[in-house]
Formats: sequence, C-alpha cells, structure tokens
Amino acid sequence: MSKTIYAIGTLDSKGSEMNWLCQRLKEQSQHVVMVDVGTLSSPVTEPDITREQVLGRVDLPKSGHRGDNIRVMGEALRSFLLREVEAERVGGVIGIGGSGGTSLITTAMRSLPIGLPKLMVSTVASGNTAPYIDCSDITMMYSVVDVAGLNVVSKAILSNAANAISGMVAHHHAIHASKATLGMTMFGVTTPCVTQVREALEKDDYDCLVFHATGTGGRAMERLVASDLIQGVIDITATEVADEIAGGIFPAGKERYDILLEKEVPLVLSLGAIDMVNFGNIKSVPESYQNRNLHVHNPQVTLMRTNVDENIKIAKWIAKKLNQSRSPWTLLFPEKGVSSLSVKGQPFHDPEADQACMDTLEAELEINSDRKIIKVQDEINSSDFASQVVTELKSLVSKSGGLAR
Repeated sequence: MSKTIYAIGTLDSKGSEMNWLCQRLKEQSQHVVMVDVGTLSSPVTEPDITREQVLGRVDLPKSGHRGDNIRVMGEALRSFLLREVEAERVGGVIGIGGSGGTSLITTAMRSLPIGLPKLMVSTVASGNTAPYIDCSDITMMYSVVDVAGLNVVSKAILSNAANAISGMVAHHHAIHASKATLGMTMFGVTTPCVTQVREALEKDDYDCLVFHATGTGGRAMERLVASDLIQGVIDITATEVADEIAGGIFPAGKERYDILLEKEVPLVLSLGAIDMVNFGNIKSVPESYQNRNLHVHNPQVTLMRTNVDENIKIAKWIAKKLNQSRSPWTLLFPEKGVSSLSVKGQPFHDPEADQACMDTLEAELEINSDRKIIKVQDEINSSDFASQVVTELKSLVSKSGGLAR
C-alpha cells in the first residue's frame, strides 16, 4: 500500500498555499491527499477530503464562535486521522496555519503514534510551542511571513516543508522493538543512579529509554506505555510531583502514574529529586518563595528546597495514586539522600524533610506482599542503591512471567 501524505489546512483561507504545497509534493512522486478543516466560509479550492468527511456525524457549534469551531474540528480531525492510521493509510501528516489552524491541526497530530512523520508549518513556531507539541514528536517550522498568500518567502518555506515531510516519509524508520523495553526517569541530580541501572539492564538485553523528568518527559514515557511500546518502568525521579505540589515549572500533571497503574507494567519507583522544585532564573521565583533555600543551578534554572509540609503533600499525592494499583510495585527509599544535592554536606541536605515524606508514605500506602517499600541505607546515586533497583525490577518481571516484546 502506498504511503500517503495527508496535507491539512483551512481551505477557506489557505487554499492557494495548500495547492502550492501539494504540487511540490506531487512533483516528488508522493501520493498526497488534501484535507480541508476550514470552519468559516466555503473552501476556495477543491479538497480530496472535505470538512464534512472529517466531521462525520459531528456538527459545528451553532454559536459559530471561532474558538468553539476550532475545538470541535480539532477533535473531529483527531478521530478521523486515527481511523486512517489504524487502516494503515497514513505515511505522514503536514499542516499549515496561523495560531488557530495550528491549534486545530496539532490537536490531532499530538494523538498520532510516536515516530509517524508529522510537520506543522506555523506562524507561531518561533514562540512557546509547548501547548502545540506537548509530549509528541511534532516538527514545527516557522513560516517567517504570515500564511497569507504566495510570495517569494512563503514559496521557499513551503517548498522546504514539502521536501522535509517527503524525506521523512521516504525514509521513515518505524518503531519495531526487538527487545523488551523499559522506561526510566532521570534528572541531572539522579543521573549517576539511572546510568548505573541502565548499563546493568542493557547487559541483560533490555532496551532502556531514559526520559528527562521535565513534566513532558514523564508524560511522554507514559504515552509510550499506553501504546505498549514500553513494557516496564523504573520511575526513579519524582521531581515532577514536587513541581505539581509547589507550583514549579515541570509539573507532573494530574494524571501522572495513572497509565502505569492501568497498564499494570512491572513498576519500580523512588523519590529521586523530591528535594527540589524547579523555576527559571532567580527573578522568576515567586515572591512567597524568595526567602526559601534556593540554589542557582545555572542562569536559567533555580531550584528551591522542599520543606516538611511540601514533602508530606508529595507523599500523600503519590500514595493516593499507588493505592489504586491492582498490580505489584516496589518503592525504594534512599535514606541518605534523594539527590546529589541532598546528601550530607550539600546545600539541600535536610534529613527531617526527607523523613517526613517517608513517614507519610509508610502511613498512607496500603502495603502487602506485592506492594512494598524498601529502605536502602545509602544515597540514591550509590552503587548499592542502583543494584537494589535492578534486583527489584528483575523480581517484578519474574513474577509477571516476563515482558512482552
């Protein structure tokens, strides 16, 4: 079956640009379908797939409000593309748009499988792209000029975009795991631990995927778990929960851990980096936190030491999640430091705060033979702690009968 590129745009306002883009793709012998997601007036060029086909049985809101139209059409496009992907018709997706079109099209792109080529040419690609990309692998290309007619600049940009998506599709490397795959969370202050664990497990023929615990990192890992591309998880680093509780810039999100528990994957957890809340430069730290124990990690990142109260809240947040589990898990607690900054002699050394988290977990967690807490009398980056992580992961895998590949 040929690999089709789905070119998506609002053909009531971007018709000439879409025609130009699709023509460039066809010149490269690509099979292209033009998809209309316009919500205002009639399309100015004939699409291969109409907006009515995208909407199916869904109607646009009677209010006619642009924001409502974009939301409904975005959700309809997501459902449409997922059906096309399931039917194995999609080789790649490219969209063009301003802020509204970008919001609409990337809503659908974010739900597409990791690794499937997806490129968005956008007027907002030079700003904060996090709301559009989130934890997906969307490639965004700045349009430089507005997507409002064809000119010497827009033609060059759209030609480059056509070349880019064409190359992605022609040389697409699909994800086909040949090994059992593990997901791991890491931060700079837990890197030695995760590195030791990864190297040990790679020797046992596991494929280890490491995710930076920046909020999107944790969600990206869980998305791959949901897609059955990760069969076991070593969630060493919990700083995203600290940010969720105290208002840092890398929050876990309210659904963190849910997928891990729902999919019942072998799960080893720890409390790495719960000693810190992440902010930007020192001036970005909220005024209410200015008198706290702050550590300037670099000119762009300032860390705040969590206190007893925050650690209690972190523990209760985690316990509420883990108590919903129907499958085994193990939580390891490093008694001599949850990060390289909280060991004795370092700026975040505060045994009382760390212990408050551990005591609360012991009080709140519903423990049984399959769900246990193990205290390790060492710091998180020690070889003994890393060895214990590996041992517990292998034990859980053995109990589950092995990992599906």
